[in-house]
Amino acid sequence: MTFRPTTIERAYELAKSGSCRTVGDIKTKLQQEGHERVQDRLYGGSLTSALRKLCVAHYVAPEGEDEPAKAVEEDEDEDA
Repeated sequence: MTFRPTTIERAYELAKSGSCRTVGDIKTKLQQEGHERVQDRLYGGSLTSALRKLCVAHYVAPEGEDEPAKAVEEDEDEDA
């Protein structure tokens, strides 16, 4: 039997991985991985804020890509 992390556990893993710039990126990856009801499971100001802070702290831009200065602002509009 293979263990699969919950949607929230995986969201935190992705936020800390450095591959997601925004919470929207996390949601997209979770949906691609087959997690269901992502919007429902990642709902709430505290959770979104925590994931956003982890994304900002850990994000590593791919080679040749500049980090957008407005990444956090764009994500806030996305969740509203």
